[in-house]
Amino acid sequence: MPGFGLAMGVTLAWLGLIVLIPLAALLAKSLGNGPAFWWQTLATPRVAAALELSFFSALAAAAVDMVFGLIIAWVLVRYRFPGRRIVDALIDLPFALPTAVAGITLTALYAGNGWLGRYLEPLGIQIAFTRVGVFVALVFVALPFIVRTVQPVLQDLDKEYEEAAASLGATRWQCFWRVLWPALLPALLTGFTLALARAVGEYGSVIFIAGNLPMVSEIAPLLIAVKLEQYDYVGAAAIGTAMLLISFVLLLGLNLLQRWLRRGRM
Repeated sequence: MPGFGLAMGVTLAWLGLIVLIPLAALLAKSLGNGPAFWWQTLATPRVAAALELSFFSALAAAAVDMVFGLIIAWVLVRYRFPGRRIVDALIDLPFALPTAVAGITLTALYAGNGWLGRYLEPLGIQIAFTRVGVFVALVFVALPFIVRTVQPVLQDLDKEYEEAAASLGATRWQCFWRVLWPALLPALLTGFTLALARAVGEYGSVIFIAGNLPMVSEIAPLLIAVKLEQYDYVGAAAIGTAMLLISFVLLLGLNLLQRWLRRGRM
């Protein structure tokens, strides 16, 4: 193909400069004192708890957003109602809102003296400064990725397929499960992947509502910042490398699942 060599060369050079070289430097820094020191850093209870909280909260938030994001996308595409454009615009608010502002807003909402917290805490439901607060913040920042990924697919789906299935005696549930679901699942997995990637690395909105208690509500990105403030660059790089490897394995698994689903539809 004309221009393929030049375009591929520019692509590989830019990818190496922006992605591969920084990642290689991170890996080299984390292994500067040997693999034993790297593993010893990750095996400490505080680091293990932070990694567990970050990844499990991100997975849970992405899973919840996948369900409710699909519902919101369905409502925006299939129904016409007053204020629909306003609701559609509000979906992008977590994109435009600075993460620190999002964290302050959520804290003001769910703190003990907040708009909702003052009614929830007397019932024994505490959200701010707990692991639940981390989960709520991640759900907030990751939701648009699901909606904006699924929405175009729903808009492009021809209703004639559903009408044909209904005319052949299929129920509404069968129409959704056998006609719509196979087309929506790859888009949902793509949105889930993007939401997970955003949630794992989220920092600004979480630190305000989490409370940042070690072994309780401290996320891995915050622990990296703490290590940097203590001039423990090798320790910070070790945690960053662990997050990189775990994220790579999760994203690789999701991409392989998407490829398998696409082959199954062919």
